[in-house]
Amino acid sequence: MRRLTLVLALVGVTHAACTKGTHAAPLRLGTTTTVEQSGALAQLDSLHPPVAVRVVVGSSGSVLRSAAAGDLDVVITHAPALEQRLLVDAGRAALRCPFVASNFAIVGPANDRARVATASTAAEGFRRIAIARASFISRADSSGTHLKELSLWKSAGVTPPQAPNSWYVQAGVDQAATLRIADERGAYALADLPTFTRLPEGSIALRVLFTADTALGNPYTLYVIRSASQDSAATRFSRWAVQDWRARLLATRLPGGMAAFTALPGECAVPPPAAATGGR
Repeated sequence: MRRLTLVLALVGVTHAACTKGTHAAPLRLGTTTTVEQSGALAQLDSLHPPVAVRVVVGSSGSVLRSAAAGDLDVVITHAPALEQRLLVDAGRAALRCPFVASNFAIVGPANDRARVATASTAAEGFRRIAIARASFISRADSSGTHLKELSLWKSAGVTPPQAPNSWYVQAGVDQAATLRIADERGAYALADLPTFTRLPEGSIALRVLFTADTALGNPYTLYVIRSASQDSAATRFSRWAVQDWRARLLATRLPGGMAAFTALPGECAVPPPAAATGGR
């Protein structure tokens, strides 16, 4: 397989493949930076999918907007409310497949001056950070991680300050870069656990402080986009992904032996129209 990095707003990866002596038009797969940085995308590389794939990596928001515009054939994202609005309610999704889930964690400095580690819920942990005015680094990039963070602030009853030079810093960068900034500043952040554990050992001093809340679940869903130029290829890839690729991900372990990913319940199905879901 050959990787080609494109100098664009998103990063592209091309998998070259031939069919009956001719180059097959690649399937356009859009996915998120955490899928790449967690190692899940490397698993796709090693498994040799059944169709040629060009992977575009970006935040969930940018990937979903590209899909809604018809620029992608299949997407795997982790922003449920945005997926519902941009794909399902808009009639852009031909097929929805529950894929895998990971977990988020609140990470921060070892001294934990906001006492996040002893919080009873993730929302309480966020509330303690705000009360302590402890530095928090937000991705602020419309990613699934950023949207989860915003939902936790809402549950905590906190509106983060938007003014510059406050305790709340809007980085506008990917997960790994956000964590490095948090480490440099002795700050807190929300992290996808598989991504966090893949950072080189000793490269950061941040600690996992809180994970024990179902609100920190991080579900990834695969969608076949209705405008896919090769519906049969998109469907074939999706069926393969929820079997072979997902099986490989479910076998992946974090340091200490905990599963990096768990399976989401449910089968691939045509999403109901917006009217059937109350027009959310």
